[in-house]
Amino acid sequence: MRRPPLSPLRTLATLLAVVSMTTGCEQIADALELPNPSRDAARLESEGRAIGSACRHAGRSLEDCYTLNASAAKAAVFAGWRDMNDYMMEHKLEVVPSRLTPGAPKAPEAAAASASTPATSAH
Repeated sequence: MRRPPLSPLRTLATLLAVVSMTTGCEQIADALELPNPSRDAARLESEGRAIGSACRHAGRSLEDCYTLNASAAKAAVFAGWRDMNDYMMEHKLEVVPSRLTPGAPKAPEAAAASASTPATSAH
């Protein structure tokens, strides 16, 4: 027995339904907070590149950058550092040094520390 051919309208409706179902998979996965290894890897790669670029722009050595950002991927940090180095050399940009001193406490912490120590009086 021979099947009747599908009408073009029915074929189009089926195609649209399939396409809409497959594009919603990513949104459903996001709503359920399912892990997405490729997206996580891309995020870590871009964060590492940004860290490396910022370190080079601030004039930090690559080793210091690795030490300060131990959780970042070293390959991504190096790639960002190298890209920023090439960019700075090409455009003859100077290093912008960091104004933060490594051992100085931040302002809110210093105020909280001074408020918590009792005042001594000479009676």
